[in-house]
Amino acid sequence: YRKTVRAAMATAVATTAAAAPTPASSTDGASSVHWFRKGLRLHDNPALLAAVRGARCVRCVYILDPWFAASSSVGINRWRFLLQSLEDLDTSLRKLNSRLFVVRGQPADVFPRLFKEWGVTRLTFEYDSEPFGKERDAAIMKMAKEAGVEVVTENSHTLYDLDRIIELNGQKPPLTYKRFQAIISRMELPKKPVGSVTSQQMESCRAEIQENHDETYGVPSLEELGFPTEGLGPAVWQGGETEALARLDKHLERKAWVANYERPRMNANSLLASPTGLSPYLRFGCLSCRLFYYRLWDLYKKVKRNSTPPLSLFGQLLWREFFYTAATNNPRFDRMEGNPICIQIPWDRNPEALAKWAEGKTGFPWIDAIMTQLRQEGWIHHLARHAVACFLTRGDLWVSWESGVRVFDELLLDADFSVNSGSWMWLSCSAFFQQFFHCYCPVGFGRRTDPSGDYIRRYLPKLKGFPSRYIYEPWNAPESIQKAAKCIIGVDYPRPIVNHAETSRLNIERMKQIYQQLSRYRGLCLLASVPSCVEDLNHPVAEPSSSQAGSMSSTGPRPLPSGPASPKRKLEAAEEPPGEELSKRARVTELPTPELPSKDA
Repeated sequence: YRKTVRAAMATAVATTAAAAPTPASSTDGASSVHWFRKGLRLHDNPALLAAVRGARCVRCVYILDPWFAASSSVGINRWRFLLQSLEDLDTSLRKLNSRLFVVRGQPADVFPRLFKEWGVTRLTFEYDSEPFGKERDAAIMKMAKEAGVEVVTENSHTLYDLDRIIELNGQKPPLTYKRFQAIISRMELPKKPVGSVTSQQMESCRAEIQENHDETYGVPSLEELGFPTEGLGPAVWQGGETEALARLDKHLERKAWVANYERPRMNANSLLASPTGLSPYLRFGCLSCRLFYYRLWDLYKKVKRNSTPPLSLFGQLLWREFFYTAATNNPRFDRMEGNPICIQIPWDRNPEALAKWAEGKTGFPWIDAIMTQLRQEGWIHHLARHAVACFLTRGDLWVSWESGVRVFDELLLDADFSVNSGSWMWLSCSAFFQQFFHCYCPVGFGRRTDPSGDYIRRYLPKLKGFPSRYIYEPWNAPESIQKAAKCIIGVDYPRPIVNHAETSRLNIERMKQIYQQLSRYRGLCLLASVPSCVEDLNHPVAEPSSSQAGSMSSTGPRPLPSGPASPKRKLEAAEEPPGEELSKRARVTELPTPELPSKDA
């Protein structure tokens, strides 16, 4: 798709250059188009205010490519959230005597026509820091310049100027969170949010709205975009700025949490979608990150009597900035090949295991319930994301993080290029994070979080008849209990795809050997004795035996030739994303290669 867009951009730029109209004089007032992309809101939208300023006419445009909708791998929940956000934006603009113009096509094809048809003299939009967005915008800006159209861009999707962060770090992005924090602590505070556009401002530059506006420029339905909606449940997350601001108010009502801020602790209720959750709204720009930042700031100072808030209060926002900074000049950030910060780990190609993971059919109820919730609702708790990411990559299946990125891109409402890719590299120990001996147990982690197993019963109703003792490891339930639960393991619910205890220990050894080999070339310093993940001693876990484990299409993990031991110097402590919960550590000796379940087991 990106190749198609780039080709269209090149053609459109050449065509536009041949017939550039003369722009209207400044005394006539500008004919402005504001191009909505991610910033789907009226509050804190400086680019929209720039469109209105001194204009005689303003049209608000969103460009939607129907071909992309029909052919992309983005799932129905994300499209529904986007369309709801556009509907909400159009409703808000109606209150200002304006409308949203949803134009079908690709930007490189659409803008030459709009420039001519509407006599456009000014184009405004929010700055996009991501590599593909910068490439797209550079082509549109060149096209606009050749057409005599002024272009105004404003940064409001991130808190900081990412280029300035890179400049202060010696012209390269900081690749540890600690270094990132050190850089921003030397910078000025983020700019404060600007006010919303007013009805008086829009009244002075109102564009003519045709009677057939809805037919020509209305927000399409899912059905019009070719999505089957039969059996589609109600939206758990309602898209739009109106919902985002209501959620922000609820979020900030928790004054005690703000006053005594600590990392969020995970429990059974945390696993379900919260009415105060904000991540999809920040991703689509329905909520300004700057508004969120300063509302938190002001409330903290009020509760704490004007003391300065700690950086930890803004942890989730700052991790977002960290990954945006790392990605902004790296167009290969979402893949291994050509990615300068990614360790080239020799992952297995195992489409069967990948499909079972993505479809929630691994035989581990904790993993399968998480993936089922993701597919149904478009969201999972960030620690649940950690669990399934570790399981797919270095923990159990040894499948590349690139495959996980693609699945999350399809299903996750808040997935974007920078944060999604950065998180997957982190959790697979491919970049940013080197403590590969930390591992999530697909049984013990869930059991500690929700001992009763109600989360499993909610998303895997096949298992609802199992008692809590067995619901996280139903393969260990006696046959009588399986029959009483009306769920026979291996018939009604799959056997575990791997033996976690054996596979995870072997994978840790693989990672250890990879890092030792890298240390010869990169000078990485690794621990001489690498701890293994073990289960919480308070919650012993009975793993499936080889005869109980399900099949694997690959031959299993293959140890790499061992390199020389690295110097006995500790790694610099890697910072962990907010809420990171890791298994206890233990010393290990060289592990023998376990006999993995055979394909016919």
